[in-house]
Amino acid sequence: MALMDIGSAQASDMTNAIKDFVVPSMNEDRVQQQKETYYQNTKWAKQWGYFNQIADLKSALTLKVTWIVGKGYEADPETTVILNNIRGDGKQTFEDIIYSMEITKRIGGDAYAEIIRDPDTGELLNLKLLNTGTMKLVYGEKGNLKEYRQTTNIKGQNEVKFKPENIFHLSNNKISDQIHGISDIDAVEKYIQADAENFDDMKKIMHRGARPMILWKLKTDDTTKIAQFISRIDAARNLGEDMFIPDDEDIVTHEIVQVDVSANVLAWRDTLRNSFYRTIGLPQIVPGSGGQSTESESKVIYLAFEQIVEKDQRYLERQIKEQLGLNVNFLPPSTLSQDLQSDEAKDTGALSFQPNDSQVGGI
Repeated sequence: MALMDIGSAQASDMTNAIKDFVVPSMNEDRVQQQKETYYQNTKWAKQWGYFNQIADLKSALTLKVTWIVGKGYEADPETTVILNNIRGDGKQTFEDIIYSMEITKRIGGDAYAEIIRDPDTGELLNLKLLNTGTMKLVYGEKGNLKEYRQTTNIKGQNEVKFKPENIFHLSNNKISDQIHGISDIDAVEKYIQADAENFDDMKKIMHRGARPMILWKLKTDDTTKIAQFISRIDAARNLGEDMFIPDDEDIVTHEIVQVDVSANVLAWRDTLRNSFYRTIGLPQIVPGSGGQSTESESKVIYLAFEQIVEKDQRYLERQIKEQLGLNVNFLPPSTLSQDLQSDEAKDTGALSFQPNDSQVGGI
């Protein structure tokens, strides 16, 4: 008989057996030490597919952009006339084009439109949307944008060149010396994939709950008889009909395989959705799935979202001014600032809430 000496016990080496998670290093796509530096979004088709096939992503991005530009804009009479004459591809309006570009830049990082001006007066005549996946940024060796190039399938013409002043260009979260915008999808891609896997798993579980798998135990190995039995059972189950068989356990028995939904599976899905919406920057109270937030909590969340929307509106207004030479003021969402001040006044002993606490830059 072997001796079980406790002194022979050995510790595991989990440090080397299980590797620590390491965030992969990244560098900006910056201007290189060469005559020209190029950038073209090679992931556009994949990003476009995500947007059109993932319902939560499409809803979140379109809803967020609706808050930014959905209430319209104000401009002086002369500017209003110019913008009212913009027709895009012939059936679009200025608001349609801006709405499309705001969504596009969040999908692919950048959005582009060709600026068409009167050759004599320089007045803006039209904006024509361009496919983000076909646009190439060209930077000179000193770090300045040199030109845009559009790849094309036109016979005998590989690229169409545009001067920087002929392209209206919006970038999403362009930070540091990055030469292009960053897609929102990059940050939420893993959440999207995990949620899709969870959804497929839940779909199978719910289907099995409604139509559970039945393990039939046939007392025969005759393939003909087995095939006949399978055919009859399938026909009965597909129609939702009853099936009558001889009550003889020497012929056939069955066992129903139940599939129960774990609370952890449902909690995991909620966690994924919460993380997804936080990363996108859209509070769940906006699309109407705010969970168990109280009224006061919802108001604070909404107020924080107001600041995000107004920041995006200011970016858009500045770009229109700088690139198109027009002054436009996008209407901000309705504010809850006054409601919060009123609620605070009712709470005795609460910290004082000042008007500038609800404004960007308030101290």
